Amino acid sequence: MQVLSAGSTPANEVNPAAVEAMAEVGIDIAGAQPQRWTDEQLTGTDVVVTMGCGDTCPVIPGTRYLDWPLEDPAGQGVEAVRPIRDQIEQLVRGLLDEIAPAAS
Repeated sequence: MQVLSAGSTPANEVNPAAVEAMAEVGIDIAGAQPQRWTDEQLTGTDVVVTMGCGDTCPVIPGTRYLDWPLEDPAGQGVEAVRPIRDQIEQLVRGLLDEIAPAAS
């Protein structure tokens, strides 16, 4: 299983509050660089999860789409980012249970 992270209009850098919130749960994203999704990345993808990209969301025929309407953490402090992080974890775990029950 491969997981990719990209966006339709990525920021220039990872939100420092997101870096701090993820470090609190043992995940280091300090060296990550936001990137724009490409058609090449999406081709052959089984599931695309969107988070409010609207008209800029990719459309690849035959691909399953899930939209997770989450609050945008941009410009928010770590106190606001923590519940978003936790909500994403719950959604990811639910998706993994559904598509790869033995792996989760």
